[in-house]
Amino acid sequence: MTRSVGVLATTRNLPRLAAIVRILARHRFFAALRGRALWPAPSHVREALEDCGVVFQKFGQVLALRRDILPDEYVRELNLLHDRLPPMGVTEVAAVIEAELGAPPQELFASFDQQPLAAATIAQVHAATLLDGRAVVVKVRRPGLEQQIARDTAALAYLAVLAENLSPQLRTLDLAGMVAEFRASLRRETDFRIEAQSIRRFRAAMADVEGLWIPGVIADHSTEAVMTLEHSPGVRIDIYAQARPDAGAALAEAVAAVVLRQVFQEGLFHADPHPGNLFVLPDGRLCLHDFGMIGELDEPMREALTALLEATVAGDARGATDAYLDLGIVGSDVDRGALERDLGELLRRIRERPLAEVSVGDALRGLLRVGSDHRVRNPGVLLLLTRAFLIAESVLRQLDPDLNVVEVFRRQLGDIAARRYEPRRLAARALRAGHQMEQLLATAPTDLRRLLRRAADGELGRVHTPGLERLGVRLSRGLERLAGAVASAGLLVAGSMVVDGAGWRPLLGQALLGVGILGSLAVAFGAWRAPRK
Repeated sequence: MTRSVGVLATTRNLPRLAAIVRILARHRFFAALRGRALWPAPSHVREALEDCGVVFQKFGQVLALRRDILPDEYVRELNLLHDRLPPMGVTEVAAVIEAELGAPPQELFASFDQQPLAAATIAQVHAATLLDGRAVVVKVRRPGLEQQIARDTAALAYLAVLAENLSPQLRTLDLAGMVAEFRASLRRETDFRIEAQSIRRFRAAMADVEGLWIPGVIADHSTEAVMTLEHSPGVRIDIYAQARPDAGAALAEAVAAVVLRQVFQEGLFHADPHPGNLFVLPDGRLCLHDFGMIGELDEPMREALTALLEATVAGDARGATDAYLDLGIVGSDVDRGALERDLGELLRRIRERPLAEVSVGDALRGLLRVGSDHRVRNPGVLLLLTRAFLIAESVLRQLDPDLNVVEVFRRQLGDIAARRYEPRRLAARALRAGHQMEQLLATAPTDLRRLLRRAADGELGRVHTPGLERLGVRLSRGLERLAGAVASAGLLVAGSMVVDGAGWRPLLGQALLGVGILGSLAVAFGAWRAPRK
């Protein structure tokens, strides 16, 4: 349905589609339909996207994330794409504000700077002061942007489907799927209500992090096309570090702590932590900006990612394969043995490098590329995470050129792991584990019946091995944890019943409670640290 809608939308914009086709033909795109050997040069790809306009330029920036399928020279060239536009005039800005907020800027703000602080494809930002005296910045979306995005993404969708139909080799790139995700991401990026909600979530999640400030949203001055934020009187982190070289090491540690806390503890991370989005306030605190690009990792993904990084550092190819398959989307044609062999070779090359030269982002990029070669589909959040790590590590090395990134990450992850065992978090994990056990016990008999039926029908040989292995592992672990949880719960209940008694009973009750608590902690710890074999 989405593809047919894209084609219908494109037919209403045939002049625009014709112009795009002429540009692509001039840059030798259509020769690529005959095979990878005839792909246009990386510079031609970048120039064609620039000539097609801002929507195509932003699509090129999305393609630059696909380090798992694109050669490095194309990724480097696509990263040179810039989607800056001339700033809007003050009259145009005022018209958008009045249409969205119901009054012109001079009535809503005590002052409004006519010169923008920054101008980009989606919006531009102006400094202002509220009527109550608070300093703010106002982000204003460009008018007519939605129509331009709808027109050009329809053309992109049509071209992607056409390319896949004319050249089946291109289907491995899943161009149509990338265009669909890109269209959805642009809709999110152009709706400031979504970014405002992301900011609120980050402020709540990171509220207890010392040395970090995230500007809040001024709700009554914000809509879908206008967003007003508290002003942060800071400077870019790279400029700050150049002026204060002795502060570089401490700043690098602080940035690493914030990045890893987001990824491994909160599961909500800023996917674009470049120096333009990292500021240092006059009091030395870090300040994060621009939450238009974020990623989310649920608890199982965070656990699989932790296991993957541990296996990578240890050079454990089997553990890395298990963890990676938990993260990726696996089809029936994945050869697990071949994947494990290639991952093992990658890990060997990583371990041969000095630890100070190892990059977590590069390691993730290599893992994803090996997976793509073996037809594992990498979820978009993993691509965003790889990008975030690569950018963050670049910032860390700018701040402290002698920094051992792996050692800093290892130290920060140790602190994060210690916080995972706080009583409040353990209780929440135990509750989730209980729900998971309930779901597992509800579905396991059906899964086993299907398996036995296939065996009786002589179809067992066609069961995909990785899925069967993971089902067996989940069942085994689940039953072990269930037994432990039941035993611990029994001890806790028994202890609570006798602890208030007379004579020797209080001592027995305390002992039972103590053993029950230890047992519960062991079950929770085992669920987190369980080997993925």
